[in-house]
Amino acid sequence: MPRKILVEYRVSDGPDLLARAAAEHFLKTVQEAVAAQGKARIAISGGSTPKRTFELLANPEERFLQAMPWDRLELYWVDERTVPPTDQDSNYRMTREALLEKVPLKPEQVFRMEGELDPEEAAARYESLIRNNFRLEGAEVPRFDLVQLGMGDDGHTASLFPHTQAIHELGRIVVANHVPQKDTWRITLTWPVLIEASEVFFLIGGKDKAEPLHRVLQGPYDPETLPSQLVRPKSGKLLLLLDKDAAALLPAPGPDGRGTLEIER
Repeated sequence: MPRKILVEYRVSDGPDLLARAAAEHFLKTVQEAVAAQGKARIAISGGSTPKRTFELLANPEERFLQAMPWDRLELYWVDERTVPPTDQDSNYRMTREALLEKVPLKPEQVFRMEGELDPEEAAARYESLIRNNFRLEGAEVPRFDLVQLGMGDDGHTASLFPHTQAIHELGRIVVANHVPQKDTWRITLTWPVLIEASEVFFLIGGKDKAEPLHRVLQGPYDPETLPSQLVRPKSGKLLLLLDKDAAALLPAPGPDGRGTLEIER
């Protein structure tokens, strides 16, 4: 059933300002969730763009380190590569080096995907962990307070790649997804989980993202080819934090760097 989604995009002038905008949004959303319910559960993605943000959140010379209610935070991952946590390609390793080693998060607040295991086993274990932590029953889906996503130049998000089985999954929370174009497996949250979150935002930078982002937002609906189109939050709102390069083919934002689009998906 199609529904209207209000897309807000905020455009920053370069990667450093984009990282700062994302850090501000992390802080604001976590503070609001903690004020409302005593804790915040967030799911994060890997990549070079969020790495800058995590480094900023952990920087002792910035206000984020002191302002963030770390003791009320639970940290999860959107997806993971099928590698050990010490591997250069591990999303967990990137987050550990950029953030976890420098902030007062206890091990029991951090829930990584076990990429070193058989992919199906890792997915089943992570789904069980989420079900236990969120106290889910039956077909219930977890509702994260914040989900941070990226987007590849092929239109994928999380590890939901074009023409792969995971984009058709409706019943699971976490799946192992075979990605033939990369000759590998990935572990990923499913899109019904992503759209359930209270707050969903994409963090996207770079010239190579301008054309696919334009197609995702303003082209025909074809999630088989552009899985990012599956992210239609139930809240009816979607936020994009972009740099100027990634936003180049979208309608020009206002003087404050903000723009909106209403799309029907």
